[in-house]
Amino acid sequence: MPRLEILTRRPAGRAKPAPLLFVHGAYCGAWIWDAKMLGWFADRGWSAHAVSLRGHGGSAGRDRIRFHTLADYVEDVLEAFDGFDTPPVLIGHSMGGMVVQRALRKRRAPAGVLMASAPPHGLWESSLSLAFRDPYVFQQMALLTAFGERAVDPEGIRRAMFSDRMPRAEARLYEPRLQEESQAVLLDMYGWTPFPPLPDRDIPFLVLGAGGDLLVPTSQVHATARTLGTQAVIVPDMGHTMMLEPGWEQVAERIAGWLEERL
Repeated sequence: MPRLEILTRRPAGRAKPAPLLFVHGAYCGAWIWDAKMLGWFADRGWSAHAVSLRGHGGSAGRDRIRFHTLADYVEDVLEAFDGFDTPPVLIGHSMGGMVVQRALRKRRAPAGVLMASAPPHGLWESSLSLAFRDPYVFQQMALLTAFGERAVDPEGIRRAMFSDRMPRAEARLYEPRLQEESQAVLLDMYGWTPFPPLPDRDIPFLVLGAGGDLLVPTSQVHATARTLGTQAVIVPDMGHTMMLEPGWEQVAERIAGWLEERL
């Protein structure tokens, strides 16, 4: 097993009973949660942790990242999960949402949260939709997948990741932290999985989508929610990277309120 980076923010006083484990999406690492959300949840009494999947952030395996599989990423989450004394809530974004769905086939968690998550059946519909809605962003994402972050126009990536409300100066702060992603995982995710592995239906899920998301449109968010036996919550006027976008506090408050009700 690779050495995994886990970033942690703890509350000043007694923590709430269930810890939170955040799982990032493609091309980034645990830092994307630590920028804003981990501290926010810690300030409100949650023990908040974010794992960098192998080859991402400060975790080992960067030299072999093109060959890592979705099963490898699930294994990383399970390793982090098993390190807690109390089973954590799993919170996954984008690719991390698909990893969370599959990890919860093998572990019992008190709840799961999906943010702009890849649907259980794969990203083929989302990708086809992007090709029609914004051919330029579709082209840039294809270049990013094939050749890495140095082959793309930063403006194309900004449009893919953020809404127009995101200040360009702030977006530029995050762009240098983007990294190469596993081609094996991307090929798996962009295919079609007609019988996807799903978690137990009695695990409660909060499924969140972004109204302005180019990469995972709301139709796919609703499809994910239906598959998991719940209803999606769409946050309007927000882009794909919900933990960094203006209004991210609204997303955090929605998650915290839902967890308080369920737990």
